[in-house]
Amino acid sequence: MKKIFLFCLLFLMFINNIYSEELGLAKHSETAILMEASTNKIIFEKESHKKMAPASMTKIMTMLLTMEALEKGNIKLDEDVIVSKRAQDMGGTQIYIEAGSKVKIEDLIKGIGIASANDAAVAIAEKIGGTVENFVNMMNKRCEELGCKNTNFKNPHGLDEDGHYSSAYDMALIASELVKYDYALKISSTYDEHINVSGENHWLVNTNKLIKFYKGIDGLKTGYTDKAGYCLTATMNKNNMRLISVVMKSDTKDNRSSDTIGMMEYGYSMYGSEAIYKKDEFKETIKINNSEKVNYYYTLDKDVKIIVDKNTRDIKYNTEIKLNNNIKAPLGKGTIIGNLILNYDNKQYTYNLVLTSEVKKANYFKIFKNHLNDIITGNIRK
Repeated sequence: MKKIFLFCLLFLMFINNIYSEELGLAKHSETAILMEASTNKIIFEKESHKKMAPASMTKIMTMLLTMEALEKGNIKLDEDVIVSKRAQDMGGTQIYIEAGSKVKIEDLIKGIGIASANDAAVAIAEKIGGTVENFVNMMNKRCEELGCKNTNFKNPHGLDEDGHYSSAYDMALIASELVKYDYALKISSTYDEHINVSGENHWLVNTNKLIKFYKGIDGLKTGYTDKAGYCLTATMNKNNMRLISVVMKSDTKDNRSSDTIGMMEYGYSMYGSEAIYKKDEFKETIKINNSEKVNYYYTLDKDVKIIVDKNTRDIKYNTEIKLNNNIKAPLGKGTIIGNLILNYDNKQYTYNLVLTSEVKKANYFKIFKNHLNDIITGNIRK
């Protein structure tokens, strides 16, 4: 049985390599992937599950945990971080923060997202996780939640370390979560900026030159070490479709860029996004127990989209609405009351259904009046 499985795996890898060569994509990179961000649909891949050194693309997960901490209110942009000796002593790319000095979280984020600073990554990891080690545990736990199968982080910065690895597919999964944060994209699309660190003015220049020289690319993270080669996770939003590309172990910076551009151009020329339901146009009604009004509207919290091959236009999907049981007042505007399930491309996607207004609890007289009206109209509430 194992021999059959191994043969099938090798055969699929062989077919994938032939497909890659026929398209002429990512020919300078050992592994690569092109994915649509909202559905995680794979448009192109080349050995995308192979374990590789990710270099500074590791910082995509560091940035994701930082964005989530900001969203939860655990940290604030204008909050000061006291720099540790460990952060100061980090090697590689730095913004040269000094132990004992105070640096704002916003400046650390800029150091990570623009200049790929290792010392900034350690400082933010210690702030969020308490220790670097605990932050790394958080990184790996978040990977599991996202469905990453071939990733194990050992540090928050990406310098080579035994047992520190990821894959093109996993990096794309993490990136698809990070691009949900507008602030992360604002940072990653900034080409240069000045920050004040430890009393000195520092000029940060983005390591991803494509954001300046290729129109539309607005992130996300480069990487390089001797072991990893030249790596890049890039993202671009065009024609209402955001794509994420990952190339790993390219031989030169220029080839890293050309492989990325080639995949992006292929993706946008061959595929498009179509909205099945737009959140601004989708509106349904629901009766809610013990509420003041008879009916309330609910809608989607985001557009429901499918990614279509422009050549075949083979669109097969179905949707169903599942509302939560025993929905009762009071409820706030935006409360999730159920889901719209989309079955498409052999996958299932879940979208939240939310209330468009506040639902106030009715007094006893109002409840009696509503029930009486339901009895008269034959529209009994369950």
